[in-house]
Amino acid sequence: MHSFDLYGKKSVLIVDDNYDHASGIRELVRIEGRFEVKGIAASAEIGISLIKKHKPDIVLMDINMPDMDGITAIQEILKIEPETKVIALTGYDDSDLIFRAMKVGTRGYLLKTMAASQLTRAIEEILNGKIYLPAALAVKFFDHFQTSFREDSSAVTAEGENLLSYLTQREEEVLELLTHGTTYKGVAKQLFISETTVKTHVNNIFQKLQVNDRTQAVLYAINHGLGSGNKIKAAV
Repeated sequence: MHSFDLYGKKSVLIVDDNYDHASGIRELVRIEGRFEVKGIAASAEIGISLIKKHKPDIVLMDINMPDMDGITAIQEILKIEPETKVIALTGYDDSDLIFRAMKVGTRGYLLKTMAASQLTRAIEEILNGKIYLPAALAVKFFDHFQTSFREDSSAVTAEGENLLSYLTQREEEVLELLTHGTTYKGVAKQLFISETTVKTHVNNIFQKLQVNDRTQAVLYAINHGLGSGNKIKAAV
């Protein structure tokens, strides 16, 4: 259960190795009057200990700490107190850093140079179940997300092409015929082999393409361009 003061204020903990900056944040939070600052931690390790003790509602976390990677620290915090909301504070608007921080569960991301009013607004919105990411940083986050998605898609395509390359010429011939809707008996007739041999080839195809049935194998082949374009379209 999270901690409250006698007046029911939401509790805040600040983790920042720059004491002057941390003190400035503490005063901003105190002036607002609706939040209770439970303490300042000059290292991620001390911060984690204080979080265990106070169970704050909000942690304002400098992710450029000297003793522990900020992303790792956020992961540790959320393991200990999954209900705690973490706002990342940093001097860097690096798109990869924003993406990784949000990916591990950070609810907000703020630059230390941003206006003080953004801090209290961020705390309020996050306590209300929202995510806070200023417009300029949201653009960077979204651009990075799109780039990562395209790279992941390319990796999947590359993986598919590699898997198809594991097929022997005969297995590829069998699979291409299957994409045209040919039965096992029809494949055997066209390739002048027994139906039992066809089934053996099909089982090998399943293993190499990491699929479980004929339908999955055919879809895999179609999606990765096996055979001529016209024949594949006809098979669909």
